[in-house]
Amino acid sequence: MHRQSPKTARFVAITVLNRFDPAHDWARQILNGLLAQTDEKQRATDLVLGTIRNAKAIDMVISQFSGCAVERISPELLNIVRIGAYELIFTPATAEYAIVDEAVENTKTIAGKKQGGFVNALLRQVIRHIRNRRVPLTGTNTRKVLPQTPSTGCEFDTCFLPQPETVPADYLSALFSLPKWLVADWMDEFGTEKTRQICFASNRRPSLYIRPNTLKTTTNQITEKFRQANIDFEILDDEAMIKVKSPQAVKKLPGFAQGLLTIQDITASQAVKALKPRCDWTILDLCAAPGVKTTQLAELTADSAKIIATDIDGRRLEKVKENTARLGINSVETIAYEQLRQKTAEIGPFDSVLLDVPCSNTGVLAKRPEVRYRIKPKTITELAKIQSRLLETAAEMITPNGKICYSTCSIQKCENSELVRDFLRRKASCGRKNQRFELESERLILPSAEAVDCDGGYTAIVARK
Repeated sequence: MHRQSPKTARFVAITVLNRFDPAHDWARQILNGLLAQTDEKQRATDLVLGTIRNAKAIDMVISQFSGCAVERISPELLNIVRIGAYELIFTPATAEYAIVDEAVENTKTIAGKKQGGFVNALLRQVIRHIRNRRVPLTGTNTRKVLPQTPSTGCEFDTCFLPQPETVPADYLSALFSLPKWLVADWMDEFGTEKTRQICFASNRRPSLYIRPNTLKTTTNQITEKFRQANIDFEILDDEAMIKVKSPQAVKKLPGFAQGLLTIQDITASQAVKALKPRCDWTILDLCAAPGVKTTQLAELTADSAKIIATDIDGRRLEKVKENTARLGINSVETIAYEQLRQKTAEIGPFDSVLLDVPCSNTGVLAKRPEVRYRIKPKTITELAKIQSRLLETAAEMITPNGKICYSTCSIQKCENSELVRDFLRRKASCGRKNQRFELESERLILPSAEAVDCDGGYTAIVARK
């Protein structure tokens, strides 16, 4: 049986975006089902996620400079034009002729020769208004430039962006395709400059970080395998994490199949470290799926603690089983959420509960770019209610002197510090014996686009006294 000729990254990206509904779908799930069709997997991924991250800015450029509002472009052609515009603006090393020529050929394949001429005309119009595809951000007119990185951007010949001095929230919202209300919320909380940094981090291409499985290997052994495979890497300061500096397919990394490593962002790795779990503890991971923090618990306790992992999503709970099996972990018992109360009655209260709650994902917008198009203030309010109930549930399940590790991948204070303090106030006022709780520590990490880039997130350690 002959293998079909591989499709180009652009064609796969068009197919993904044509199937993708930002209100409901996760682009990576659609993408993963189609990546086998191309040999350019990393490039297809970048085209899909980069276009989604910057979709509003791309649409603004198309409407402003092509002479055709995006609403007037048929759906089957719009994503072809969007991908072409994305490359013209955000991948300046890619030749213009290659971008336009393949956009036209893909259009002919999908919609016919006549429509190919239409797409060619639209993209050529955009090109005519680009003054320089890569310029330093310093010293340029901010209303003419869309940033590519914190130091470079694509310069147009016309002021088309809002005034940053008079309407900074409008400006940053347009620049980074983020909801205006969310940008305004960040500005109130963190100030304009930090908000700008958060916006850059929310649109970055996230780096790949490795957590060595200390039950089986060491950092040096992993990096030696990377050297032999000619994989460029950097060992971070505490040697607990490795940054992979060149794009790689995760499952093909040396040692992945053998359970020698796990993919985990630097910020996400801090929650379990803050808990400082002990080998003699009985620990509940209440929102365990897909098991990245569950397995970290096992590794930090030398696979000697008793860890119960559950999740309300039974399908995602299977991922916990897969990850513990791949990593060779024996201390984790995975149970259905419906069995939790029975299990708690059998083994008594827990020394600790890891509570990595469902959240708004505002700290991980680079990895989950769809969130920016579906998140609403009401959504966060509803999530905070769920988070609060889960924190109350965890409080009922720990021993005196037990600890709750509450974590989110959000940077919204209503899901983080405000929620934890509301919990502490309720417990302080209830007057029940052994129901006093204290905040031992908390940490908010903002997303960063620096050389060692990271997502955002929050961790609080709350102890029962």
